[in-house]
Amino acid sequence: MISSRQSSPMYRESHKNDSSNVIHQSQVVVVVVPFPAQGHLNQLLHLSRLILAHNIPVHYVGTATHNRQATVRVQGWDPKSISNIHFHDFKVPPFVTPLPNPNAETKFPSHLLPSFEASTHLRKPVAALLRSLSSAARRVIVIHDSLMASVVQDATEIANAENYTFHSVSAFTMFLYLWEGMGKPSVESAHIPKEVPSLEGCFPTQFLDFIASQYIFHKSNKGFIYNTNRAVEGPYMELIERMTGAKRHWALGPLNPLTIEKKRNKTRHLSLEWLDKQKPKSVIYVSFGTTTVFTEEQIKQIAIGMERSEQKFIWVLREADKGDIFNGEVRTAELPKAFEERTEGTGLVVRNWAPQLEILSHPSTGGFMSHCGWNSSMESISMGVPIAAWPMHSDQPRNTVLMTEVLKVGLVVKDWARRDEIVTASDIEKAVRRLMTTKEGDEMRKRAINLKNAVRWSMDEGGASGLEMDTFIAQITR
Repeated sequence: MISSRQSSPMYRESHKNDSSNVIHQSQVVVVVVPFPAQGHLNQLLHLSRLILAHNIPVHYVGTATHNRQATVRVQGWDPKSISNIHFHDFKVPPFVTPLPNPNAETKFPSHLLPSFEASTHLRKPVAALLRSLSSAARRVIVIHDSLMASVVQDATEIANAENYTFHSVSAFTMFLYLWEGMGKPSVESAHIPKEVPSLEGCFPTQFLDFIASQYIFHKSNKGFIYNTNRAVEGPYMELIERMTGAKRHWALGPLNPLTIEKKRNKTRHLSLEWLDKQKPKSVIYVSFGTTTVFTEEQIKQIAIGMERSEQKFIWVLREADKGDIFNGEVRTAELPKAFEERTEGTGLVVRNWAPQLEILSHPSTGGFMSHCGWNSSMESISMGVPIAAWPMHSDQPRNTVLMTEVLKVGLVVKDWARRDEIVTASDIEKAVRRLMTTKEGDEMRKRAINLKNAVRWSMDEGGASGLEMDTFIAQITR
């Protein structure tokens, strides 16, 4: 049985950027303020749609570029089903949008920092929108990415407005952040892995300063929302609740759809046509998200390793996002000579945007080589696909520990301690074979399927996750 929150009812048509539609005084309206990076935009667009299913008007706020980015990359839903979200395209000062640098000191996408800084200028137009809505609605609910708290700070001056902070990372990562910040107080040892990766190499100083500038505004919120599920991270949600006292916490994930809507009268992506011809669980999907950029040498090593593994694969080989993904120049990665000819029939290289949810949900997909971003991790969990984890930056090293050591639904391709080294073709070949051809890999697949089922049962009507969404809706509409 599919939960009502994952269904796709159609709603009356509304008008983009029109906040002047009639709002009844009895109504609650929600304003969603995402951070301008794909993994963040995506999660809050999914959440917007789930809130909309409760007949609560939703206003999604950002620059025209980032709102467009969020909507053109909608996955799993009929794009028309978000047509009644009120999108607000606000202007910010022009920002530079350089190409990603494959030779940068760390893998963190520092080329996106100008767009992050520009997003802080959304404060004025957001404040004006909140005041406009507050004059007509009974209550204005502001759900903001944890990295956009300064933008919504004026909500505290509006009597009928409430702030809720959305964390786009795992509860495990947030727990470790809180636990370390409190001096590592005693907790049940079973919940603390033997070795927790340090944050060294995860963030540049400039971005750490940006995070700090946002977190000071979290004190005024009414609670926290997570894209996770208690069937996956229940112990860490409970630890966070104990450590933060009076604040409310809701695990409302996975926010991505659990069943993929079939596209009517549209050509399917070539990767799906290719998967249709493969054996069940025989293909490893290789994709490193929207912020990873590799050197030519590393791309060569991946190619050689995949070819030597002799396993079926789909490899998404595309450039990392720029601050404005619609702005011109993109670097094209070079593959070893005749690689695609030699691997024809065995592998498929995709050089543009790929329908990741549809690929992961396909019966032929049996593994996922991933950077372990939280979006990808939750999508992998909800589709029952184990991970070959290769973390790059940010929360990814700690997500890797959660997936491989805590949940045991994956293995490590590249240990974080070796982050500055080239990962050799031999390392890649071994990881792929281990996940796809061994008994150990089969056990990971079984655990991944069991975890998927636990998540889906929790989201059925009357399940723990469905009830958690009900409590959140009751909270904001009380």
